[in-house]
Amino acid sequence: MSSSNQVEYPRRILDYMEGFLVSKTLFASCELGVYDYLLASERPLSAAEVARGLATSEDGMERLLSACVGLQLLTAQPGGAGALYSNTEMSKTYLTKSSLQSLYHSIQYNSKTIYLCWHYLTDAVRSDEEMVKFMQLMNSIWNICGKDVVTAFDLSPFKTIYDLGGCSGALAKQCAAAYPGSAVTIFDLPKVVSVAKEHFVSAEDGRILFHEGDFFKDPLPEADLYILARILHDWTDQRCLELLTKVLRSCKPGGGVLLVEALLHEDNSGPLTAQLYSLNMLVQTEGRERKESEYAALLAAAGFTHVEVQRTGKIYDAVLGRK
Repeated sequence: MSSSNQVEYPRRILDYMEGFLVSKTLFASCELGVYDYLLASERPLSAAEVARGLATSEDGMERLLSACVGLQLLTAQPGGAGALYSNTEMSKTYLTKSSLQSLYHSIQYNSKTIYLCWHYLTDAVRSDEEMVKFMQLMNSIWNICGKDVVTAFDLSPFKTIYDLGGCSGALAKQCAAAYPGSAVTIFDLPKVVSVAKEHFVSAEDGRILFHEGDFFKDPLPEADLYILARILHDWTDQRCLELLTKVLRSCKPGGGVLLVEALLHEDNSGPLTAQLYSLNMLVQTEGRERKESEYAALLAAAGFTHVEVQRTGKIYDAVLGRK
């Protein structure tokens, strides 16, 4: 396909789709009193100091402050034990309650009233099964990002590939298309497999196989490569290590595991999307987005070696560990 016929990466649409993450970051930081507390301190503060002062968890506050830096609502400078945070002139003027130009009360009304009403907008039009909607989300994401992550490394030597938690099968289809000499199997819960077969995987996708199971509870079939795409960010380090150790035991010698996640920069400066996703994990799961060094450490602790990282320039990046 010529470059003139390729569809442009839909950055604007993705920004629109996840715009609520920005709004809720603004709402939460105002509601918790972040900008007022920093104003009153009259000096830059660490995340730990802000967390103690506002009676929040240090982990959650660090993620929130980092995202506010990405949104240019706060500034960060190096400190002895991590970043030190300060208000920007914009946040001091519009986000502190004491400012004559404060938008604080308007923001609170948007957060506590309007935002909650808009949650039910879709219900006024139609109602879909929640699982199908989630799988449609995953399907659309891998339709635009899947090829980049499965071709970030040459996976052709891996002839048997299991996509653990493969959901709609969109990433598996991208993998099968890129490596026609490999057999790709989606490993997921029985209900997910049933919905995938009914709504997402057609007869034309005959090369895509299915295996029903719970990857934490059930045995993993032996394979050359296991793909964990947007899986580890749902879980604590302990649960991630449990799963990776299980994968290592089932992995054939010379095989490996491919992690597909939104990687944070090592200095916590971004990317903004990953910072916002980490806040989303705080709300929805027990997990978090991680840096490449953190995923490398988890892989090493599980027994994987020769860890490589490839950033794709899109939302999701690839980390490959070998047995």
